[in-house]
Amino acid sequence: MRVRHIADSDWDGIVALESSAYTDSSLTEGRAALESRAQASPATCFVLDHGGRITGYVLSLPYPRFQYPELTRGEEVIFHSRNLHLHDIVIDEEFRGRGLARGLLHHLTVTAGAKTYEHISLISVGDNETFWAANGFHAHPDVPLPRSYGATAVYMSRAVQGGRAGSSAPFPDPLPGSPPHHEVG
Repeated sequence: MRVRHIADSDWDGIVALESSAYTDSSLTEGRAALESRAQASPATCFVLDHGGRITGYVLSLPYPRFQYPELTRGEEVIFHSRNLHLHDIVIDEEFRGRGLARGLLHHLTVTAGAKTYEHISLISVGDNETFWAANGFHAHPDVPLPRSYGATAVYMSRAVQGGRAGSSAPFPDPLPGSPPHHEVG
């Protein structure tokens, strides 16, 4: 497996993973919205490629701290912010439980550090707050969120800390141009 930047041919796989991950919720955004988020910051969006099959992805884009994308529409403005918003990270159900989400998060954190972002924010959905807290994110329950993110959604953030994720990562090599493609065993 390897982490690489998103190619145009990856979108069918990304959309299928997103749809599958959020089948039981109203969080599915559709291809146009997902593509708009990646177009806002191609250097901070990646796929996990397993022999040509997309088995995971991460979409992140610069966004003002304590603000977030609306699920009901695509990105219309590209922000110039020192905060990188991790909008979505999904691993194919068949590959979950192998530390791949943590590896993608580490890769993103290293990339964020190399690009001099100061913070990474996200909205924890589906009762995943414990995972994010274990990876250094702190909840900001005072940040109001729209109902479209779900009843248990929580805005969270963490400092980038020079690109360190705070744990060992399965993707140790940097990608070309940011940290490059990383192999996963």
